[in-house]
Amino acid sequence: MLTGEDSVEHYLDNSATTRVSKAAADKVYEVMRENYGNPSSLHTLGFRAEQELNAARAALAKALGVNDDEIYFTSGGTEANNTAVFGTVKWLRRRGNRIVTTAIEHSSVYEAINHLEEEGIEVIRVKPDENGHFTAEQFAEVIDEKTILVSVMAVNNEIGTILPIEKLRIIIGKSSSPAMLHCDCVQAFGKIPLKLKKLGVDLATVSGHKIHAPKGVGALYVRKEARIKPLHFGGEQEKKLRPGTEALPLIAGFGEAVKEIDIPKSYPAIRQLNSYAKEKLGSIEGVVFNSPDDALPYIINISALGIRSETMLHHLEKKGIYISSGSACAKGKPSHVLSAMGIAKDRADSALRISFSAENRRDDIDALADALTEGINTLVKRK
Repeated sequence: MLTGEDSVEHYLDNSATTRVSKAAADKVYEVMRENYGNPSSLHTLGFRAEQELNAARAALAKALGVNDDEIYFTSGGTEANNTAVFGTVKWLRRRGNRIVTTAIEHSSVYEAINHLEEEGIEVIRVKPDENGHFTAEQFAEVIDEKTILVSVMAVNNEIGTILPIEKLRIIIGKSSSPAMLHCDCVQAFGKIPLKLKKLGVDLATVSGHKIHAPKGVGALYVRKEARIKPLHFGGEQEKKLRPGTEALPLIAGFGEAVKEIDIPKSYPAIRQLNSYAKEKLGSIEGVVFNSPDDALPYIINISALGIRSETMLHHLEKKGIYISSGSACAKGKPSHVLSAMGIAKDRADSALRISFSAENRRDDIDALADALTEGINTLVKRK
């Protein structure tokens, strides 16, 4: 529950973005006003700015279990994903012509790969079953010696499915493939333990505004032995992979938010909140669950049958309750994730995504359940 000057807000759209923490916001302001130098400048203010940059990089590297020099800051998850996908293909295209991905990737991966397909790359999109699940065998059947990129997300942003990332490195090795393994970790980072060396990924993407850091900052992990080509040119920053003056205030705020991550404390609390939400929502006639039972507890996808998502969202908004109909990046377009699962169009058109953060409490769920019940009973049903 978030309190404002005039009203109470029940914000349950944390997979779209989170409220910036006070510590992160204070750090952003401090760097804007005090350590405002350019990290590339060869004077005292530049040196102090460089120290802030190095501290944020070290915090992120520690959280991900990697080396500091394997972290490259970007403007967010979308740029990091695009850099990973296009940069890999530019580097390895002479060695093969196949990309293996899933049919439920975030649009910043999904659409980037669509573009490459239009340019002649063969794309294999592995589909989930009706419960949103994948098996390692599905990937083993399609990763071959021609595969140059395997891009699979850690956690789906709409339904919360956790994918079998740790098995993909073994599959790639057995296939005699030159493929790089890229993982979009945006919805997983800060919620479940992520040790990238153990996962065996070559490239991984994270974003600041999903973990109470500012919008406009993210990072790409590139394993030291991995090689990709840059998409931009014109500076020495980030070892030329992402040139241009770093957005230091945002990066410093990102680093501060990373330091606040406490998965052993937050995960059990979210799991309890998830159970409470499923109990409350499951008792409402007309509500069905689209997320699998073993989804990440931070995300619950439901359908209020017969009522369009947009209609219900506006009803909830009037009561100070904020959720979404799916990925915020889709801006209301039909969900390719639910379609890939084989969910009927009418049910998909009624889909709603509820997503938690450590700031949520049971009264947020109570308010949602009450308003959802009222909406189902009073709103005009779709014909």
